[in-house]
Amino acid sequence: MKALLKSALFILTAFILVSCGGSRLESPNILFIMSDDHAYQAISAYSDDLIETPNIDRIAEEGMLFSNACVTNSICAPSRAVILTGKHSHLNGKIDNRFPFDTTNITFPQLFQEAGYQTAMFGKLHFGNNPKGVDVFKILPGQGNYINPDFITNDGKIKVEGYATDVITDFTLDWLKNQRDSDKPFLAFYLHKAPHRPWWPHWEKFDAWSKKTFPEPETLFDDYSNRGTAAKTAEMNLLYHMRYPHDSKIRPSTLEEMGDVQPHVPSYEWGFNGPYENRVNDAQRAYYEPVLDSINDWFKANWPSMTNEEKMRWKYQRYMQDYLATIASVDENVGRVLDYLDESGLSENTIVVYTSDQGFYLGEHGWFDKRFIYDESFKTPLLIRWPGEVEPGSVCGEMVQNLDFAQTFLDMAGIEAPSDMQGESLVPLLKGDLEAWEREAVYYHYYEYPAVHMVKRHYGIVTQEYKLVHFYYDVDEWELYDRKNDPLELNNVYDDPAYADIREELHQQLKEVRKYYKDSGELDQKFIDLYNQ
Repeated sequence: MKALLKSALFILTAFILVSCGGSRLESPNILFIMSDDHAYQAISAYSDDLIETPNIDRIAEEGMLFSNACVTNSICAPSRAVILTGKHSHLNGKIDNRFPFDTTNITFPQLFQEAGYQTAMFGKLHFGNNPKGVDVFKILPGQGNYINPDFITNDGKIKVEGYATDVITDFTLDWLKNQRDSDKPFLAFYLHKAPHRPWWPHWEKFDAWSKKTFPEPETLFDDYSNRGTAAKTAEMNLLYHMRYPHDSKIRPSTLEEMGDVQPHVPSYEWGFNGPYENRVNDAQRAYYEPVLDSINDWFKANWPSMTNEEKMRWKYQRYMQDYLATIASVDENVGRVLDYLDESGLSENTIVVYTSDQGFYLGEHGWFDKRFIYDESFKTPLLIRWPGEVEPGSVCGEMVQNLDFAQTFLDMAGIEAPSDMQGESLVPLLKGDLEAWEREAVYYHYYEYPAVHMVKRHYGIVTQEYKLVHFYYDVDEWELYDRKNDPLELNNVYDDPAYADIREELHQQLKEVRKYYKDSGELDQKFIDLYNQ
């Protein structure tokens, strides 16, 4: 009888643990989906002016959309380092794309792995060939290629025929269906190269998207009046800095034949010879070449007689055609994964996150690329679906950052976060508990200068209402923007007497937040010295 009672008690205890989420089997799965340079303006859950993204939108419809999500340092590898470590760039050491990642950093996948999670990573990491804390990986070397891409895996380097967005999805689905242990929870990274430059759409989309026309941003012809030196000297202008063969699909042979193409933009030969000529197969070429012919024929016939305004407009349309076409493939493939989660029953216990490593300029202020603290670069999409916990269709306007992801995921899984992580768990916000959220401002610091695009070093503090920025190094300039009354950030009101009190208050907040996040500037100076050697 005693043995029978003991057995019954054991079964009852196990049932209670499972019911209350105490069993490891009941720990939530996490699917972290991140694209590269995916502007929030190019997700229809945020704005449907440019593109419809019904599959990505599903995550917002079934979960929460964050309207004020942002990054700490708007550039690829540093952003990813912040996400993995839960620490600002000045602490994790990855301040730019040049210097290596310090592999002594503890990353959150390691903590998941130690807690019994199975972990996998497919797609673009951007630094390191052996991601820590990841059981299975197939990652692109560096930026990787759209067409017939190479991958670094646990078993060495492979080349896969196909389009990168499809291939990364195939890897992810194959692991979910056939390789994972169904008795363990998982943390899976599904990381797209798209829509990173140079924008090569899927060969079957290239023709249709090259014929589309898109609305121009209000600030396409911004002259940067009432802004500082940094905006005026950045090399991100569509007309003067977007390279013809690299971005606009104008062949090097076309430029050579035409001679003096104005405005002159230094070319990247690998814009064709790397991602296209050296990788495309005959079947893929048969799709691409007729469209490339039509673009190049039009360019030769019309470009010399066009005004600069017309050229700017043409470059903007070519940019949007290719950039948005790559996103169309991302959306379709996200749909494939979401459908599988639904069909397999995994959706019920799988948290799905969609984000980008930063924002991107889609012609706003005449720009492409990122790097600035200005909104299109600084803000990033963030959509989170957590069945049973997040109210479907909810929206959160609080200031959240990629700095918060590590602690959020650890909190979701019931894993203790290291005390030196600097973010805040988003779980209270996801559950609608606004009173438990105390952050009023976020901190930003960009370092990579002098470098491509020549965006000056700067740091700043951002609240829902205001943005205070300090550009330093070879200038000493301050900017202040009223985010509510000047959402396009066209008017620097730093010297406006009407904002004097706000300016002083923000200066004090900035001083405090730099101290809180331990940004003394010491690491910055160290790397400035290395740049100058």
